[in-house]
Amino acid sequence: MIENIRVAMIGLRSNKLRSALTMLGITIGVAAVIVLVSLGQAVENYVRDQFLGIGTNLLIVFAQPNENGETQRLTLDEARALADPFRVPDALYVMPQRNVTTTATFEGREITARVLGATPDYLTVRNRQLVAGRFFTPAEMDSLARVAVLGPEMAERLLPGVYPVGQTIRVNGLTFRVEGVLNRVGGAGFGPNEDDVIIAPLTTVQTRLSGERVLSGDRPISNIIVQARSADVVDDVAQQIRETLREERGISFRDEDNFQVFTQTELLDSLGNITSLLTAFLAVIAGISLVVGGIGIMNIMLVTVTERTREIGLRKAVGAQKQDILMQFLTEATTLALVGGTIGVTLAAGGMLVLRLALPELAASVQPSSVLLATVISVMIGVFFGIYPANRAASLNPIDALRYE
Repeated sequence: MIENIRVAMIGLRSNKLRSALTMLGITIGVAAVIVLVSLGQAVENYVRDQFLGIGTNLLIVFAQPNENGETQRLTLDEARALADPFRVPDALYVMPQRNVTTTATFEGREITARVLGATPDYLTVRNRQLVAGRFFTPAEMDSLARVAVLGPEMAERLLPGVYPVGQTIRVNGLTFRVEGVLNRVGGAGFGPNEDDVIIAPLTTVQTRLSGERVLSGDRPISNIIVQARSADVVDDVAQQIRETLREERGISFRDEDNFQVFTQTELLDSLGNITSLLTAFLAVIAGISLVVGGIGIMNIMLVTVTERTREIGLRKAVGAQKQDILMQFLTEATTLALVGGTIGVTLAAGGMLVLRLALPELAASVQPSSVLLATVISVMIGVFFGIYPANRAASLNPIDALRYE
């Protein structure tokens, strides 16, 4: 085997250009597969970290239309029922939210803004921090105070070049005092971009920025976010929420829920399935170049057999067996594939380094599993596409081979 490898390397060096062109398909294919698989894993990890960065063990409750197309909006009374420790004992926090889209103005600059009505538990539930100022207090929420906390993108859009804390802005024609600015978390999470938002007390948003009421006279809310005590009880909390809301809404056992409960785990699993499928699809497309490279190896090995017919006859004449010739040419084909694969791994590592420098937040890197996969594929291609030329060489009649010109 060592001698076969030595002869294969001599053959590669003696026809450098031909060898390089033969390996090009394998090199490109291996590099593409590694880069795409590693990039897919990096994107999946990045999105997962973004989701986990907005809070852990979260569940979100939405209203949904019933079979008649009617939607019963969520209310604060239902949020208070979910906050009852006797009814949902495994819930750590229950935070109702109200989304309103309106206009915001500062010194003549007017923009369209999303206003989120929340409770003082927002920072804890959503795992956010303040980079300036403070958050509103329970007393301000009870008194319907017109105070606001801005996301970083909202601060840049509405108050460019101005220190936001202490400034007075107008939201839907009403004056609000900016009390704080949140840290940047990006666009991942439950719903829209959480950096481009104005956060105000829920009661203020319900009464001063929205006049909507449900049939009972209560003011509606958009959704309810519940944080479970631990990851182990998330499913239990989801069941407790369903039972409580069905009881609050008087839903009989025969009827379907007119609300939905999503868990963070379900969203992450769904997203993981999508990214994994996309990564596999891209890897298959990149793998086509590996097949093309394998065909190139088969083609060049067939040419090599023809060129070395007399050599094969001479080897057989001095005692080489069929399996010796077979192993020699199979080793040469596999060596071509492995060398091409090694170059492809090197190129992929360089490409991922450039990508990491360009997009450091992705933390992209070559995964050991990708390198192992590329190595196995290279060997398989060398064996698969080299077996026919090798078998053809091994089957040559030594007399005819020696006579070949």
